[in-house]
Amino acid sequence: MFDYLRSIQKRDPANPTFAEVLFAYNGYHAICFHRMNNFLWHLGLRALARIFANITRILTGIEIHPEARIGKNVFIDHGTGCVIGQTAIVEDDVTMYHGVTLGGIGRAGQVEGKRHPTLKKGSTVGAGSQVLGDITIGENAKVGANSVVTTDIPDEATAIGIPARVICNKGHSSGAYGMPSLEEMEKVISTIDDLVREVHKIKEELTLK
Repeated sequence: MFDYLRSIQKRDPANPTFAEVLFAYNGYHAICFHRMNNFLWHLGLRALARIFANITRILTGIEIHPEARIGKNVFIDHGTGCVIGQTAIVEDDVTMYHGVTLGGIGRAGQVEGKRHPTLKKGSTVGAGSQVLGDITIGENAKVGANSVVTTDIPDEATAIGIPARVICNKGHSSGAYGMPSLEEMEKVISTIDDLVREVHKIKEELTLK
């Protein structure tokens, strides 16, 4: 538990004290309660696990299905509005921000098979992002805020947008909070500007004809 608390202290730019994390971080509380709920689920006490998971949601604002697999040192920063589905897998050292959904894509009534995402070790998912379906977010990959991800993201890549597209691959820097760096954003903006200029040129040529 102490290692988990220290890992949160290291990753949070607010530089919280040990006591702050222990008593005032709803993401920490949600994960701790989930450990108990997951244990009850695997004992076969599914209804009881769901009841406690619902109480956890009311107390923390974070909804985690009791069957979801959560690794070590997972940090849900701020946390309110996060939803983690039944077959989701969140590996060690993952960071998520408020409003993230690890949701399923499937037909009504589908209960068999994996329907939710896998977040590999060290990945980061920015605030408000929707990661949907049986897809994989690679190791140390980053998903920008408010993105909608429906396809796999490679290891150490940065993806943004609706639908999310990879704008930065392994070996390039990326900013904090699952957002690209200013340099990366300037490249994207430059590309958009070039496209707009090309469209204007085409329109002018068509008008002259």
